[in-house]
Amino acid sequence: MSFVIRRSTLFRHSSFIIRHLALTIATLSILSCNKTSSSQNSIDPNGPVDIAVPEHGAYTGAFMDFGDEEDDVTLEMIEDFEQMVGKHQAIIASSSYWGEQSFPTANLNVVWRHGSLPLVFWSPWDRPYVQNRGPDKFNLIDIIAGKWDAYIDKWADSAREFGHPMIVAFGVEMNGDWFPWSGTFYGGEDWDDDADNWKGPENFRRAYRHVVDRVRARGATNIKWMFHTNNYSYPLDTWNFAPAYYPGSDYVDWLGMSVYGQQFKDETNPPITALMDWPYQELSGLDPNKPIMIAEWATGEFPYTPGEPGIHKPEWIKQALELFRTRYPRVKAAVYWHERWQNLDQTYSNLRVNSSVESLQTYRDGVANPDWLGNLILRALPKSESK
Repeated sequence: MSFVIRRSTLFRHSSFIIRHLALTIATLSILSCNKTSSSQNSIDPNGPVDIAVPEHGAYTGAFMDFGDEEDDVTLEMIEDFEQMVGKHQAIIASSSYWGEQSFPTANLNVVWRHGSLPLVFWSPWDRPYVQNRGPDKFNLIDIIAGKWDAYIDKWADSAREFGHPMIVAFGVEMNGDWFPWSGTFYGGEDWDDDADNWKGPENFRRAYRHVVDRVRARGATNIKWMFHTNNYSYPLDTWNFAPAYYPGSDYVDWLGMSVYGQQFKDETNPPITALMDWPYQELSGLDPNKPIMIAEWATGEFPYTPGEPGIHKPEWIKQALELFRTRYPRVKAAVYWHERWQNLDQTYSNLRVNSSVESLQTYRDGVANPDWLGNLILRALPKSESK
């Protein structure tokens, strides 16, 4: 202060002001929290609702090793996982493979009734679900030609009848070379003059738009669509980068990416910044406003010898849960891939959060941060908007 006042008087008056200011702030905070809580409690989740993108913080979610087809969703598995990590999951991920020729109504009901948002990886893939074997009967060319329109329409009708919010990712990680919808199998870097794009990505883009158009035409407005890439393209060539595959912002509600560390024993475990910085910029450049989801993230638990490059799983998890919410402000959700599998050489790739006591504790500590939101923010919709 620029004027002189007796110290004792200043102290008494300051203390009085601080106490009353603190009381006022606390009261306002309680009222604000109660108002928010009351507002959320007054919204019927079974009525017409949408899920708000958090203004502050990000949703936490998980895929929980739901079997070989990634669709064996049970309430017990969800509850066990949540008890283990100490937090309700805002998003629960599972798959719907085209080879099953069905809509996962039961799975979605389990997830929604649990108070979580279903994330469905809708993959045009036929049995056996083995990577690196090229296109099958659900190939992109046939999808574009309309061969599978009856299935798409039936799936869309079931989604509309489900009636609750859900996120759908069609053809995930298309910029890799392991899934049969990869651009590498559909002309790759050959140029398409008419489309002014490379043939491989253009065929994916056309199939994506075809599917979304048909689903929307059936009235499934409860679906939000996610364009879901791998963080780095394989092969790492310009034609195979995410922008070439992007179907346009009219077809996308969320931008998603997979971010994996070490999945096999002969790999290193790079830091999060190496895995995220450039891909985050690439994805952000597709649209200035779409929220970003780390739609899959995980790393395995492997022994390290002294001097070997890479970081241990607990430190990697700690980095991820800190940096996703602080370094990358457009990240509004992150879904952990909680899975373990056996490799051909009989070794295991254990990506589960509880692969060690240390990894689990680090995960628990990280998601305990209040910026990681375990509960959905509902927004009531006018009845006309929900139709």
